[in-house]
Amino acid sequence: MTLITRFAPSPTGHLHIGGARTALFCWALARRHAGRFLLRIEDTDQKRSSESAARGILEDLAWLGIAWDEGPGFDADGRRLGGDPRAVGPFYQSQRLETYRRFAQDLIDRGLAYPAFDTPDELAALRKAAEAEKRTFTYRRSPGYDPARAIARRAAGEPCVIRFAMPPAPVRFRDEVLGEVTVPYEELDDFVILKADGFPTYHFGVVIDDELMGVTHILRGQEHLNNTPRHVALMSAMRHPDGAAFRVPAFAHLTIIANPDNSKMSKRDRDKAARARCKELGVGDLAGALARAAGSPAAHLRALDPSAFAQWITDKTRQLDHDALEDLARVIGITLPEVAVDDFRRSGYLPEAVLSYICLLGWNPGEKDAQGRDLERLDLAQLVAKFSLERVGKSASKFDRAKLLNFNQQSIAALPDDEFVRRWEAWARRDDPHALARLGAARLRAIAHAVKPRCRTLRDAAEVLRFALTADAELTFDPKAIAKACSVERAGALFRALADALRAAPDWSASALDAIVPEVAAAHGATPAQVAPLLRVAVTGTLVSPPLGDTLALLGRASTLARLDRCAAQIDRAGPG
Repeated sequence: MTLITRFAPSPTGHLHIGGARTALFCWALARRHAGRFLLRIEDTDQKRSSESAARGILEDLAWLGIAWDEGPGFDADGRRLGGDPRAVGPFYQSQRLETYRRFAQDLIDRGLAYPAFDTPDELAALRKAAEAEKRTFTYRRSPGYDPARAIARRAAGEPCVIRFAMPPAPVRFRDEVLGEVTVPYEELDDFVILKADGFPTYHFGVVIDDELMGVTHILRGQEHLNNTPRHVALMSAMRHPDGAAFRVPAFAHLTIIANPDNSKMSKRDRDKAARARCKELGVGDLAGALARAAGSPAAHLRALDPSAFAQWITDKTRQLDHDALEDLARVIGITLPEVAVDDFRRSGYLPEAVLSYICLLGWNPGEKDAQGRDLERLDLAQLVAKFSLERVGKSASKFDRAKLLNFNQQSIAALPDDEFVRRWEAWARRDDPHALARLGAARLRAIAHAVKPRCRTLRDAAEVLRFALTADAELTFDPKAIAKACSVERAGALFRALADALRAAPDWSASALDAIVPEVAAAHGATPAQVAPLLRVAVTGTLVSPPLGDTLALLGRASTLARLDRCAAQIDRAGPG
């Protein structure tokens, strides 16, 4: 039998990093056993699902390099992902409704499912009664339930749901990570399998699709463990049209990914961080937030409006959509914690660094490196060669952002300069077009060797070269940097000598420009360490930049001299002369 795994996300937002870890493990297990990895989009929640979110998930997986063999077709960097070679699609559940209804009807016909007409108020009363009796609420058919009358009411068009009649016996199954699991009948209710709108619930759709698509191994997060007894019970009850029984696949429930404080890593962490910053600033409305924005507020807002902000700031259960939250973060000056794959992509992480880190969250290869330490970095080929469910852990994995950042810095440092520039250009085209327009790949290529070692993320390249992305007339000079640079004796005279030497420089190459500082220092009885800060603060506004020769070559003669002229007055005022 061919081993088949699947990843089946709901398109309600960007792909969570935990979902990416699940997809990666599914992919690795399939590759390890020469099987197939299938992608299915579970879009039956009509209120929360969206086409844009579904496409975003495909883009996230493709960016990471997790290629699905079967599923929605998608073109990525010249590769065609997905397809339906076994004719088991379509791969969007919203396109499979007739299949679900047919199987639901079969269960009704065999007395294993039934229409239920309870109103929300009636269900609330049942729950309240259970609470008063200090017992867990489990839905059961009332003793006087009349199946024939219920079926007739449904046939007449009366709205209802379809519930599965849970067999009165415990449910047992084996989990490849957690071992044997037994759940008593008393803890399992007659759950809904088909909603009143004709769409399946998660429980029903996933069981049918896994069977019809031939899935042999189901890997998913431990938050789904309570769902599995219901799914196993359904699998045991269901039949194909020819009478063949459904199979029970192998299950493996993966540990959750937690923050360093042991809280579950959630998309709500971003809203939490933004609310805390608003509280810190004393911001209670959007106007107050905008007052904190630098520059024109219109430049910061695309998706955030006053009414959405007002509801969000007073209701901790609400979440702003992704773009609105990004807008707010820029306005209030905060870097949001990365949680979704797209967050890491926007921040300038490399996909290979993200994969290398998350593959060791909740799994380890059981091997040591040459120094006897646990292996900390694996590429995809190594993961496939070593992956097994036996080494998946049972306890929560803590997400260490500092460690991932270190991984990313190492990955960037290992890139050839041309590849670094290519990656940055692709990132900036999508996530920082302003930097791309101001800097350009050609200029970055000339200084890549100096910028790359200073980058922990691709976004850092723009920060390292912020001075080059700023118009000459808009460059601000750090007062502390000016004061420190001008504390050197005869700072004013040294500055004028630098300006004269640069104006007369016949060669504007980095190597030639590097020679100017020691020449000026020697001519004036100073050291290069005393002269260099004067030039650096004049052209960058700070005391930190790439090597001076590279910095000046990147700026060009005109910008360098314009900045020297702007800084001259401040040097004269601040320096002792």
